[in-house]
Amino acid sequence: MGKESSAVLGILAGTAIGATLGILFAPDKGSNTRQRIADEALAVKDKVAEEADHLREKVADTVSGNKEATLDQQIEAVVSNMSHKTDDVITSLEKKLSELKSKNKKYQKAK
Repeated sequence: MGKESSAVLGILAGTAIGATLGILFAPDKGSNTRQRIADEALAVKDKVAEEADHLREKVADTVSGNKEATLDQQIEAVVSNMSHKTDDVITSLEKKLSELKSKNKKYQKAK
């Protein structure tokens, strides 16, 4: 993002400087020149605002995409972890059930 925004700002600054110099060196009345400079400044301001909005949206989309990817990875890790823990609990319960069955057989034989 840094290189892209620097390039855009450089292009916009170059355009503004070139337009201003072109207007200043053009043979015209002072009032017309000032009006053209003001018009160009407004046009450049609008262009900069538009590019800033575009970059902001792009950054927001990138951040949002990264958040979603990170969230998906975290959810996957939690599900995987829970799956392993569930297997451990099931194994533990199966052992406990086996022990209880053994004890129950001993009690049944004793009677």
